[in-house]
Amino acid sequence: MTPIARPVTVTRFAPSPTGLLHLGHAYSAMLAHDAARKVGGRFLLRIEDIDAGRCREEFVAAIEEDLAWLGLEWERPVRRQSEHMADYRAALDRLEAMGLLYPCFLSRKELDAALSAPHFQAMQGPEGPVVVDADRLLPAAERQARLAAGEPYALRLRMAAALERAGPLTWADETHGVQTADPAAFGDVVLARKDTPTSYHLSVTVDDALQGVSLVVRGEDLFQATHVHRLLQALLDLPTPRYRHHGLLTDPEGRRYAKRDRALTLRALREAGRTPGDVRAMVGL
Repeated sequence: MTPIARPVTVTRFAPSPTGLLHLGHAYSAMLAHDAARKVGGRFLLRIEDIDAGRCREEFVAAIEEDLAWLGLEWERPVRRQSEHMADYRAALDRLEAMGLLYPCFLSRKELDAALSAPHFQAMQGPEGPVVVDADRLLPAAERQARLAAGEPYALRLRMAAALERAGPLTWADETHGVQTADPAAFGDVVLARKDTPTSYHLSVTVDDALQGVSLVVRGEDLFQATHVHRLLQALLDLPTPRYRHHGLLTDPEGRRYAKRDRALTLRALREAGRTPGDVRAMVGL
């Protein structure tokens, strides 16, 4: 009898090179690495460096150095988002052809003022008042004039139309069970800007599909973002991976580990004589 071929599990660790890795990063990377290795799968490293103003090349090298010290192995070449803007542009072109994108010229300050006006009943989302049909806050002639003048803008997804096109959506989360997607709570999310032709939501969705990621292992802080990612997958006809949103590590005072915690970076721990085994024990693995 010929054995049934089972899909290969593909996981990834996708940090932004804006600082040194800390214990929280180590926990997430090792979880993703172990999940793939346990079943003979593949583990990928992706560098999310679309924020040219904050990303630094020295941190890219430090990320690879820290992961190698931990004993993690990943496939090469490493995908760097800054080298694949054409992929994100192609996705935007598809959404634009569906009539789902519009340029929003109002600054965050102007939007906040409009949303807080007494006559305006703003919908509340996970991150505060959400933006809906922001292009209609400006007369059409002014929008065209600003576009012709080359003013900066945010390219937003017209959420209501996108939801009508996609219909009901769910995703499977190994931590929380089957979830019903509710991207409407985020309003017209930003998918790109004039000076940055992609966003986290768009690039991570496109990258996971192009790299064949079948299990997304990431922190609980990104759980809500999955509502938006599931919608983009449906609109762009992309596969939906399984998700595993893990808890976030905190220090003894209950604060999340962050890049500002220099004493708890992997480099500092290594220089203090700690071993990879020590790090595993510190994060509970």
